[in-house]
Amino acid sequence: MQDNKHDLEVIRLVLQGNTSSYAVLVERYQHYVFTLVLRYIPSREEAEEAAQDVFIKAYKSLADYRGDSKFSTWLYTIVHTTCLSFLRKRKAPVVSIESTMAAHTITTPAGEGSSSERSSQKRLIHDAVQRLPETDAQIITLFYQHEQTLEEIGNILGMTPNNVKVRLFRARGKLKDILLKNYAGDVAHL
Repeated sequence: MQDNKHDLEVIRLVLQGNTSSYAVLVERYQHYVFTLVLRYIPSREEAEEAAQDVFIKAYKSLADYRGDSKFSTWLYTIVHTTCLSFLRKRKAPVVSIESTMAAHTITTPAGEGSSSERSSQKRLIHDAVQRLPETDAQIITLFYQHEQTLEEIGNILGMTPNNVKVRLFRARGKLKDILLKNYAGDVAHL
């Protein structure tokens, strides 16, 4: 929560006219935004352009940020809508964050398993998540990869926290079924 307090202070400074303070937020979140954008837009050049658009839109909308959720959650919604708009304009194939899982979803204790085994596990989880319905994959990704709370996910997806909780429970069950049905031999090694 300390980071969010710092973010709120920087936002206050920007809104009071110290526009150069916005660079602090850009620096803090540029890697986060770029990583998210790359999941939607695999072309590095186009991803850089879209990431810049995200920060421009965030700057223009900064007065709308109420501080009800983490700044990163609010920024994620801008990333999501900006990327979808960008892809619609380009008519490019959508590669969404909903179908991508981060490395830390695999919890192999340090020293256990080789690098190739962990890489194989990541691919297996990634493939299984891709088979989930879009909203289920998005909820799984937001909860486990981006460590968003149920309330934050609800804000992003326009759902109540209870609805998110139920959907998360069901999505985990679907993911387990997919893993057991399609990757039974591989799952035994996880």
